[in-house]
Amino acid sequence: MITELAVLRWLHILAMVYWLGGEWGVFQTSTHVINRKLPMEERRRHMETAYRIDILARTGIILLLPLGLHMGTIWGVQPYGGGWLWLIWLLSAGWLGLCWAAFVYRETDRGLRLTVWDERIRYFVIPALLISAVLSLLGYGPFEAGTGQKWFSWKVLIYGLLLIIGLQLRYIMREWTELFRVLAAGPDPEAESTLEKSLRFGKRLAYVYWVGIATVAFLGATKFV
Repeated sequence: MITELAVLRWLHILAMVYWLGGEWGVFQTSTHVINRKLPMEERRRHMETAYRIDILARTGIILLLPLGLHMGTIWGVQPYGGGWLWLIWLLSAGWLGLCWAAFVYRETDRGLRLTVWDERIRYFVIPALLISAVLSLLGYGPFEAGTGQKWFSWKVLIYGLLLIIGLQLRYIMREWTELFRVLAAGPDPEAESTLEKSLRFGKRLAYVYWVGIATVAFLGATKFV
């Protein structure tokens, strides 16, 4: 029997797959983006590939929020149902639309401005998630955190922390666009060095990111706390 929860769970799994798989694809492609031995045009093609893979990861990240809160309502660990849930979905749809608009206009001034607005939304979402999760684990709500229910708050907490890492990775990809504009004018050792440094930092973050994503998936699947 197909139920509302079953469909939401299916969509949640797809979002997790695109999130984890997308980040891995960007990680692999980025190595070619900074390869000075490759012609600039080929490096640009690899960067374009990275953007096209990354939009799937970004889509998954954003959709996980309303999907998780919706399922939380069904499981009785998240009290904001009804009109609140509709509002969450509408705001998430707007956020997702902004994210896709930034992708469509990537490598343009408009795209960079839209990306900045996408980042600013996270400045509000991240604290809201972290504060709600911590307060819930301390017994103050808004999420239920009794025996066998703490998994939801822990999941929200880790998801919020992962958004911080994701935000830093967004900064790095935005920096790529800006640096490639410099490199388009001709060889620039300083820009190349900055590009390589940002990728090294991004790769270290990516390892933590993958462990965190796997942890979120494990908590959602086992609900052992």
